[in-house]
Amino acid sequence: MSKKGRVLVAMSGGIDSSLTAVLLHEQGYEVIGMTMKTWDYASSGATNGKETGCCSLDSINDARIISVELGFPHYILDIRSEFGDYVIDYFTEEYMAGRTPNPCVLCNTHIKWDALLRRADKLNCDYIATGHYANIRKENDRYIISKGKDRKKDQSYVLWGVSQESLSRTMLPLGNLTKAEIRQMAIDRGFNSLVQKSESYEICFIPDNDYRSFLKRRVDGLEESLVGGDFVLEDGSVVGKHEGYPFYTVGQRKGLGIALGKPYYVSEIRKETNQVVLATKEELGRDGMIVQKLNLQKYEKINNPIETTTKVRVHHDGAPATIEQNGDQITVLFHEPVEAIAPGQSAVFYEGDDVIGGGWIKSSFQQFGNERVDKQIMPNQVYQPKS
Repeated sequence: MSKKGRVLVAMSGGIDSSLTAVLLHEQGYEVIGMTMKTWDYASSGATNGKETGCCSLDSINDARIISVELGFPHYILDIRSEFGDYVIDYFTEEYMAGRTPNPCVLCNTHIKWDALLRRADKLNCDYIATGHYANIRKENDRYIISKGKDRKKDQSYVLWGVSQESLSRTMLPLGNLTKAEIRQMAIDRGFNSLVQKSESYEICFIPDNDYRSFLKRRVDGLEESLVGGDFVLEDGSVVGKHEGYPFYTVGQRKGLGIALGKPYYVSEIRKETNQVVLATKEELGRDGMIVQKLNLQKYEKINNPIETTTKVRVHHDGAPATIEQNGDQITVLFHEPVEAIAPGQSAVFYEGDDVIGGGWIKSSFQQFGNERVDKQIMPNQVYQPKS
């Protein structure tokens, strides 16, 4: 074994994970490549006839080719069963509960890291490594994720759920590099095919990006049973009919199929009555939310209210907020209203570039003086993966 140790690298076949393996190999680590097959494209029902992304045969072969060229072992880990039980069921059940799921966070936390660490133990690996654009350090006996150097590619948001134990064995070699630097490194090493590969931003099990069709295939009679529900305004006025509440998300404007003379957005999903609430942009803002099922990284517990920048979705820039922990929940008070806070999405709290931690959005609210008006509170608890 190398003096630096043995590291199991998650290799999807793309440029980021491939260069992660290349860089660690060059730094003197004993590298083992691992490609995880999470989804069978033949079962996705996509009609474009193309396999793209981390689960395709081409991607698996690309990862193997890099490993062969550099002379280190490569394995394929089939976790389709685990992925289906956790991520696919979660995705379906969250939409059916009237929430907006965040499958990549759940996959990172409960599938990829756990699966990698189990296999790393079997292969006597000291560490695991991924191609995420984020940094990790140890400080005050805590392992802390922080934003990557390339702000446009930063992926710290999707890593809030990784446990301290998992972080203690995790390496993120791309955190202090930009995408442009990674591309140049690939060119310099003769891996031109990696630079030419297109990147996929779709959910891996919905390659055609049509989640409505996916839900229809997963839930028998879904469309027929829910079509014809009411579109209502914030004051309760019925203004039209919709195709079924699971087919809409908070913040959605396009594809509503209704004309009201000015732009309206989905502000709330009411599962119990099959209603979709519409609001103007001015009415869409909320100044607070409740976050539950927490995972804290920088601090073991938040003992006093602290000032943060809080992100409510992956492409949100973040908003100034005061957070206060009460047991297993955090109350978030934004300094200014934030639009389109969707139950089921991840809320991630930052202190500068550091991830304090995160959790799942349970509900949002508005405050008028000392009176709180709760919005979007769902009767069911946030989905818990099957044990």
